[in-house]
Amino acid sequence: MVEYLIDRHSGLSPYLQIVEQTKRALRLGVLRPGDQLPTAREVVEATAINPNTVLKAYRELEREGLVDSRRGVGTFVRRSLAKPQTVADSALHAELADWVRRAREAGLDREDVDALVTTAVDAAFSASASPSGLAEEPTGWHGRTGTTE
Repeated sequence: MVEYLIDRHSGLSPYLQIVEQTKRALRLGVLRPGDQLPTAREVVEATAINPNTVLKAYRELEREGLVDSRRGVGTFVRRSLAKPQTVADSALHAELADWVRRAREAGLDREDVDALVTTAVDAAFSASASPSGLAEEPTGWHGRTGTTE
């Protein structure tokens, strides 16, 4: 079962945090079709957020076709977003976990790691990505200093 963690300082609304955490669990194979999501009451007790916030998130997930709500029974996963390469026991997951461990050992904190990963993901998926999958240097970027034009 998924446990929602609400970061009140993230700038992302609690309802969107629930939606995103559910989608992440679906991508990683933590949640599978037929699994039941925590009840709104359970989420409220664990996170101290308004029940309507939980219900709004669950309605959004239902609208996207990811879950089905059954009145009086609960909310159940309808379909998965997992790919074999993204599940928690995949080789790619293990490699990434090893890289994160090495980054922490090198003294990087969560924000440093997040910045590196976000930059790499943005470069790999940018519209200007070369056929090799590596993007060209962003316009206005001046080496390692991070200054822009």
